[in-house]
Amino acid sequence: MTRPTVAIGALGGTIASTSTDGAEVVPTLSAALLAQAVPGLAEIADVRAETLAMLPSPSLDEPTILRALRWAQDAVDAGATGVVLTQGTDTLEEAAYLLDLFWDRPEPLVVTGAMRSPQAAGADGPANLLTAVRCALATDSRERGVLVVFDDEVHQARWVSKTDSMSTSAFRSAVFGPIGRCVEAEVAYGVPAGRVPPLRLVAGLEAENPRVPLLATYLGDDGYVVDAIRAEDVDGVVVAGFGAGHVSAAMAESIGRLARQAPVVFASRTGSGPTGRAMYGYPGSEIDLVARGAVGAGWLSPVKARLLLWALALGGPPGRQDVLDAFEVRGRP
Repeated sequence: MTRPTVAIGALGGTIASTSTDGAEVVPTLSAALLAQAVPGLAEIADVRAETLAMLPSPSLDEPTILRALRWAQDAVDAGATGVVLTQGTDTLEEAAYLLDLFWDRPEPLVVTGAMRSPQAAGADGPANLLTAVRCALATDSRERGVLVVFDDEVHQARWVSKTDSMSTSAFRSAVFGPIGRCVEAEVAYGVPAGRVPPLRLVAGLEAENPRVPLLATYLGDDGYVVDAIRAEDVDGVVVAGFGAGHVSAAMAESIGRLARQAPVVFASRTGSGPTGRAMYGYPGSEIDLVARGAVGAGWLSPVKARLLLWALALGGPPGRQDVLDAFEVRGRP
């Protein structure tokens, strides 16, 4: 019986980390070794494993993720039924969303990792990788964009976040919940397939790295950090605001000055819920910030709002209308 092909690309992270004589763990395991350590994997798929990087999660960057995207596209074009990428969990929610913005194949691209290293008691990497492969093989996983698999749950890349620093069930989709689960080796979905159409990644821009800083406001914020930014040095700025995206009156003045020269997006730092549209009208409210030229991120978290603005800035700073249009489409459920 012919088995379907799944491509596994490894980027490093805890799932690939080992230690010597009880020392600190660091990424060392290749994609092939990761796949070989998963019981039953060889029985369900013809695995083609390749090590794409050997990095701790915080050292990943956008160009590295876009190179992984091209590798995944090539794997599908060469006949893979689906693709799995493994990486560290610290930046997994961001990498998955960046991939999702540009993933233009119907085949599943699944991202997973581990909270415990392979040598730890109760290591979760093998189970997560096996579930990710099952997800990549499932017919109903098609046309869903990039998926994140963790702890037997399937999440949409757009909404999932790492919500715990240590727990093996660290990944949650706070508002909308997981869209599927793997039970007794079967992946089941609770919502029909569908996704926001991907952006087009122009050939040759993978090495580009627009500068889009992310700033979090705080009690007593007077806009000092925003005022320190020179518009000519950035391609856009994202502000993580209070509540539904609010900032102080002084911060609002700073945002207004910057928004006249560069795209500014405001998001909510709460971890759940959207930016406001038409409730509050005081200086620093959502209505006020929009009037000053800023754009609300909608339901996107600050880190994902930053990635969307970063993607729009490939090839040059986007116009305000382009930013508005993109967040209107991608910032909604």
